[in-house]
Amino acid sequence: MSIFGSILSKIFPSANAAPAPAAAAAPAPAGAPAAAPPPAITVVDVEALLDGMPGASSLNWRTSIVDLMKLLGLDSSLDARKQLAAELSYGADTSDSAKMNIWLHRQVMTKLAANGGNVPAELRD
Repeated sequence: MSIFGSILSKIFPSANAAPAPAAAAAPAPAGAPAAAPPPAITVVDVEALLDGMPGASSLNWRTSIVDLMKLLGLDSSLDARKQLAAELSYGADTSDSAKMNIWLHRQVMTKLAANGGNVPAELRD
């Protein structure tokens, strides 16, 4: 699994749940009500979720990609962050880790918002 995929699975665990197998259903009789639509995707309050995780109070996850990854129980090494940068199409020099880390944090927060997360504007681009 990609590193960003791992981040998504930690924030949106139900997104990884396998769909229930479809049962072989008999055709519905004429005039029968249609099957209910699938449930709507629940918006996740990312800030509240992360604040509620064990260890959140001792980590600066709001501005640090390293602390965010640590909070989620993921590898936060420079190599892992470079891999995440490649996954998210970082176009600058990865040897400037401070600049890359700031970009990564903003991109992750922006992508979490794009995937159904309620992320405060100040944490996104």
